[in-house]
Amino acid sequence: MASRTGPRPAGTDGSDFRHRERVASHFRMSVALKSEIKKLIYVQVAIWLLLVAQMSVGHLKLLPHDQVAMPYQWEYPYLLSIIPSLFGLMSFPRNNISYLVLSMIGTGLFSVAPLIYGSMEMFPAAQQLYRHGKAYRFIFGFSAVSVMYLVVGVAVQVHAWQLYYSKKLLDSWFTSTQEKKKK
Repeated sequence: MASRTGPRPAGTDGSDFRHRERVASHFRMSVALKSEIKKLIYVQVAIWLLLVAQMSVGHLKLLPHDQVAMPYQWEYPYLLSIIPSLFGLMSFPRNNISYLVLSMIGTGLFSVAPLIYGSMEMFPAAQQLYRHGKAYRFIFGFSAVSVMYLVVGVAVQVHAWQLYYSKKLLDSWFTSTQEKKKK
């Protein structure tokens, strides 16, 4: 057991640390990427909860229609985006490659695709707002299209980073698997 203040064993000058074992780089990378993906999933869950709250208030008419607009059509399929995030979280404890792949495919289908469709669906309203200054849908006094484009912009970035880090994590896991097969 090493001691900083105790006597040093005879015959060593303290430079014998190079021979010691180190954690392989792909394991360190795996831990770091899992942490980053978890943070992004938590942000995605927060966005999802905001959309659920907005949709619930709109459908249940808890507030007047001029304060919270009815949801756009793209918001309904986007609600399914929570499922790939759960697969991503389930893949982490045992480095389950299949769950991570399902998470990546599901993120593309249920997260990115509805966001692209939503951008196209809201474009005429955004064009009218910025050309003529007229908005017909509002969320707490702000034009709904502006608020939703802000949400779409943040969500696209979150999902893009999530896919990027997931791909790097998948590569790291494959490296680990290949090294085990060589032994």
